[in-house]
This record gives sequence, structure tokens and C-alpha cells, in this order.
Amino acid sequence: MSAVVDTIEHMFDTGAMTATAAAVTFELSEVEAELDRGGHAPTGRAQGDVVRELQARIRSMQRNRIDTRALPTHPALADLLPNGALSAGGTYAVAGSTTLALALLQGASAAGAWCAVVGVPDLGVEAAAGLGVDLDRLVLVPHPGEQWLAVVAALVDVVSIVLVKPPSAAPGVPRIGEATAGRLSSRLRQREAVLVSLGDWPRADARLAVTESAWAGVGAGFGHLVGRQATVTSASAAWSGRPRSRRLWLPGPGGTTVEAVVARPEGADRADRADRMDRLRVVG
Repeated sequence: MSAVVDTIEHMFDTGAMTATAAAVTFELSEVEAELDRGGHAPTGRAQGDVVRELQARIRSMQRNRIDTRALPTHPALADLLPNGALSAGGTYAVAGSTTLALALLQGASAAGAWCAVVGVPDLGVEAAAGLGVDLDRLVLVPHPGEQWLAVVAALVDVVSIVLVKPPSAAPGVPRIGEATAGRLSSRLRQREAVLVSLGDWPRADARLAVTESAWAGVGAGFGHLVGRQATVTSASAAWSGRPRSRRLWLPGPGGTTVEAVVARPEGADRADRADRMDRLRVVG
């Protein structure tokens, strides 16, 4: 037990927390599960004492954990979340965009929080870095397999935000139902962590989705993609059933940033067309 915890502490101290951490955190969850099943505590101590010591040492590892009940998100997304931030202990569902899910992590990551991504093997790490996610504080577990739930539960003990892709109906991998989601939510509240799901999640505090999008930069058979304007809609019980929408660059020109689309004044398009026609008459 001590060796396992010391190994994780060393990883945090040296900034070497990578996918290898998944095996270590999973081992911690197995130790705790064995105690829950009535196994023997090391050195003859009571089971509850061992678990409490383990939890206390894990909480002390992340020296840069944000000490607040609200974790910041990307400024362009703040209006789409209740209270303008990610609530510690909360769950959020994102549909249709990995970029949007990663952007939710940006504010907390930039402020020094550790984040984890579970079950997303095709994650673009460079894109995550371009969006402002600190790769030195990012744990990747691309293939959790049948241990999906155990890995997520263990990471909730250690990091501030866990981005997950819920498992499909594969053999041996349980679906995420109300009961499972409820147990994870209880753990999130205890650890003051946040879960962001790529896909639906039972009783999520907010559900965000890209409802409309158009890429910019490609003309009639020429050009290259430079950015995407997207309408992002958010629904939350906190808003009494009234969704909120915002037009964003997702990603913005250059393929990395996320920014609000600046609305053009009414009549601007007509004025531009009139100006172009005047220039054509002069040239003619």
C-alpha cells in the first residue's frame, strides 16, 4: 500500500503522470475494494483506518488542486453553464464534439488542475494542447476495457476533472445506468471533482451539444479549412427548461482557439454588397 501511494506521489512531484498512472490508480482501487469485501488490512490496522489514510494521502498529493467549489471553464463557455463554471461534484454531458468537451477543461487546467481522459483512444493530444489543456497535468487512459468503472472511480480520487466516453454495450462492460451514475456522483461530491461525459449521462447538471455548424476557408473547389462556426446549446434544470445558445468559433481560425463569434451589426452585409457594387462600377 505504502509503495503504491509513494509511487503516485513521485509521479506528481516529477510531472510524470501519464497513462502509466492508470495501472497504479487501478491498483489503489483494487486495494480499497478488497477492504470493502472484508479482506485483511496490512499491519493489523482496522480497515476503516487504512482507507481513511489512503484517501487523505491521495488528497494531499495534488498540491495544485483548485481549492474552490467552482472550477473555471473556458471564458467563451461560461454563459452556457449554471453559475458560469464547473461545479465541484457535478456531471456534464457533451454531444457531438470532442473539441467542445476539451474546451470545458481549459480553464481549470490552465489554473493548475489535473485532468484525465478515459476511453477516448483517438484523442488528438496536440489539439488538446492547442485548446489550452496542460499536457503535463493530463492523464490518458485510452483503453480501460472491462475495468472502465474502476479506473474512472480511482481517477476521481486523484484529479479534478475526468473526461470520459461511456462504454458501449460490449461484452463484460456494464452500461452506465442510474445506479452506477449515482454512485459515481456521490464519489465526485466527496472528492469535489467533476465528470464530463462525451455522450449522455444520467441526471447531468448541464447538457451541451453542437446543434449547427459550418466550416470556413473552403471556396468553390479551392482553399483549406481554417475554423468552424458552431451554435452550442446548453440545457439545465437550473434554467427551468429554457436552453441557452451561443455562436462560437469551435475551433477558431488557426484550428486551436475557441472564441465567441462577434455579431455583425444589422445591415452590415447589405452595406458590404453595396460597397462592392460601387467599386465594380468605378472599375467598369
